[in-house]
Amino acid sequence: MNSDGYSVGAVARIAKVTVRTLHHYDEIGLLSPAGRTRAGYRRYVDADLDRLQQILFYRELGFPLEEIAAILDDDSVSPSEHLRRQHSLLTDRIKHLQELATAVEHAMEARRMGVQLTPEEKFEIFGEDYKEEWEQEAEQRWGDTEAWAESQRRTGAYGKADWERIQAEMTALNGRLAAAVAAGEPADGTLAMDLAEEHRQHICQNFYDCTFTIHRGLAGLYVGDPRWTDSYEKIAPGLAQWLHDAILANAARHEG
Repeated sequence: MNSDGYSVGAVARIAKVTVRTLHHYDEIGLLSPAGRTRAGYRRYVDADLDRLQQILFYRELGFPLEEIAAILDDDSVSPSEHLRRQHSLLTDRIKHLQELATAVEHAMEARRMGVQLTPEEKFEIFGEDYKEEWEQEAEQRWGDTEAWAESQRRTGAYGKADWERIQAEMTALNGRLAAAVAAGEPADGTLAMDLAEEHRQHICQNFYDCTFTIHRGLAGLYVGDPRWTDSYEKIAPGLAQWLHDAILANAARHEG
């Protein structure tokens, strides 16, 4: 930081918020800059940016501004305690989002595969976001393909226990994918390609012969269809594009 501090525009760019948001935070006393220029312009210091980071964290988790102010102004809570609280909140949020993402992903898989379950079982296994019309959309899109016919033959014999197993396998794989992204593994690295191959094999073993050509098509869906993109982004930020790239790299590795 320079000795004059940061302008409101600079802080807005750094934190990726609007100048209007910073003005509002100042007006309500949530984040008042440490100083002002002789002309009256706001100037922020590093401590202000630290507080802004805390504000944005709690906002991301849905806390109202009044509650955020009370949390941050509580002198009895040390910075370390704030970090522990945030870690706990994030852990709970990640777990919840992973559960939702898994439910959405398998509901979409069910849409394509024509799951042979009762409506009650579908909602129990795939979650409350499951929509039966997804199956009709899938049949309209892929109903004339060999893969669809094969998946219909295979999944037609599946019961509730089979789908619970499939869901558990995909949940575990999603966890490994998220861990690889968090660790900064390159999408064209060996680990990424191995996970992409595991993803392909999961489809082959449970639904249909997922060729590398088909797998590349699925990769396109993951970044081209907002529903697929959102489901993977909720598992780990950047996962949709990372898995797309890993699938393409894996296909090139095998076909080359």
